[in-house]
Amino acid sequence: MKILSADFVCSIVQPSQCPKEDLPEIAFIGRSNVGKSSLINDLLRQKGLARTSSTPGRTQQINFFRINQRFFFVDLPGYGYAKVPQTLRASWRSLTENYLKGRKQLAHCVLIVDSRVGPTELDLEQAAWFRRNLLPFFIVSTKSDKLSKVELEKSINHTQSLCPDLSVVAYSATRNTGREQVWALLYPHIHMTTTLS
Repeated sequence: MKILSADFVCSIVQPSQCPKEDLPEIAFIGRSNVGKSSLINDLLRQKGLARTSSTPGRTQQINFFRINQRFFFVDLPGYGYAKVPQTLRASWRSLTENYLKGRKQLAHCVLIVDSRVGPTELDLEQAAWFRRNLLPFFIVSTKSDKLSKVELEKSINHTQSLCPDLSVVAYSATRNTGREQVWALLYPHIHMTTTLS
């Protein structure tokens, strides 16, 4: 995908604050510190667009990024981070679920897992939630450069065995792998006139 522009638009704490544009939205979700922001930055070839941190729980709001003036990437709060009050975690979850269930512009979801551990119980719960709510999604397995070729193959096969109906993409910005596959899966859902490159 040729990226002509990528801009941060807003952070929201309630669905009524979502952008008013009638553009397709791609939502990214995963456990805290799984690499959502890094994935978004690498897909867009923008180093600092989505804020990254080694501290889990950094993304506490829903962040919108307008791409090529044609569609949005949406960075959702991470789940599973225990070192915040239960009430705060519950509010993040409520915000996320209200957005996912109620946003008509939502075109597709990307569930991000850590290739080093594979889908956790929380990841599988999120996948089941997507299915119950009839939301389309696929899986990106990040940090694949941390594994050997044999280890990565085993990890991807394990993830695929748990989710046999889904596409699973191994991703590594360091090794420059996975980017084209992710864009190929997203392309039908963003109705772009620009061409894959």
